[in-house]
This record gives sequence, structure tokens and C-alpha cells, in this order.
Amino acid sequence: MSMLQRLDAADALPGAAELRARTYELLRLEPGSAVIDIGCGAGLAVSELSARGFRAVGVDVSPEMVEEARRRSPEADFLAGDACALPVDGGFAGYRADKVFHELAEPERALAEARRVLLPGGRIVLSGHDWDGLVIDSSYPALTREIVRARASEITAPRIARGFRRLLAGNGFREVSVEGVVGFFEGDSFVRGLVEAAVRLGEISFAEGEIWLSEQLDDEYYVAVPQFLASGTA
Repeated sequence: MSMLQRLDAADALPGAAELRARTYELLRLEPGSAVIDIGCGAGLAVSELSARGFRAVGVDVSPEMVEEARRRSPEADFLAGDACALPVDGGFAGYRADKVFHELAEPERALAEARRVLLPGGRIVLSGHDWDGLVIDSSYPALTREIVRARASEITAPRIARGFRRLLAGNGFREVSVEGVVGFFEGDSFVRGLVEAAVRLGEISFAEGEIWLSEQLDDEYYVAVPQFLASGTA
């Protein structure tokens, strides 16, 4: 499954639209305000924010994603750029980053950029999963822990979302608040991906992976994942 297909699948999950809407509410934007969406992907949030009457700009590190976003929403503004070196001067009332900070080796640099482009009193909203906190029902709890740990080890900062409050407060933002929700992942490709990562890293054997996967695919399984939404004021 390609990255674009994974993003589209994630956007279609139950509760995903409501969660995006909550991030927009936390921005507390006035009509006509400028907002920047970091890691915009194919541009869904930019399109939705524009439809709400805001001047939205999307930034993504992948030129291919930017090209796809422009194809899907030709009227919107999309730029290729890095979260730690944004290709904009500033003047934004809102900064939004959804499922981005777990991929950043230097989140403090990204937050310095957020402060640079935000107007005084501007709002920041971060949203992300806790990849070391996946909850999976299984008859093999020890094996499940190894599989979850292996998947988390492939992510730059798998536990960063649980620390959003400390991260924002420690990098110059005030009025910081955090909300938590639990999302649910389903689909054979997700659990197969978990097993493939664990086998590839040598954390479990191929045979162990097949046993674990067989149980999951035989049941009405799901993977529960904690997700945190943090907001603050510049």
C-alpha cells in the first residue's frame, strides 16, 4: 500500500472527520485568518479549512504529495518544505500539525519555526498517535508486546504525542492543554505490517509471526491506539 493510499485510508477511518474538526476548533481562528497546515499530505485539511472561510496554506516535505494536493485542490495554496525550515515568512494565526511530530528528530526546531511564523497570540495544535501504546487483544501477550515494540522502534519519536504538553510548554507556548482519544485500526494490511516489521528486525521469528497473525485474522480483531491533541498560544 502506498503512502497516499495509507493517508486516504486513515482519513476514512471512523471518527477521523470528527477528530480533524476538533483540531480546527482548537485553533480558535477568526473568519479570514491565515493558517498553516504542516505535513498536509494530499491536502484534505487545507481544503476543509478553506471551506470554513480561512486562508489555509499546506506544507509537505514530499514534492509528490504537494503535486497530488494541488491536483485535488487546485484553488488552494500548497508548498514543498520542511517543518524545521518553513518556506513562508509568517503572519499566521494558526499552526496545525497532524501525525507529523513522531517523524521529527528535532521537534524543538520545528516549534521554533512555529513561533516564527505565528502572530503574537496565534494558536498551535499538534495531533498524533502514541505508537508505543497500541492495545491489541491476543492470547499471546508477550509476543504482542514484542511486535508493538518492534513497530515503534522504526519510528523516529514513537512516544512524542504523550509528551506534547511538556514539549509545548518547554518551547515557549502558554495556555497549553491536552486532550486524548482512542482510535481503532482495522484491516489485514495493518496487522500484517506489524508482523513484517517485527520479523524484519529479528524481534520475533517468522513462525511466531504466523501464529500471532493467524489468531488476529481469524477473529474480529482491532487495534486500539491512543491519540493526543495538544494546543497552545504563542
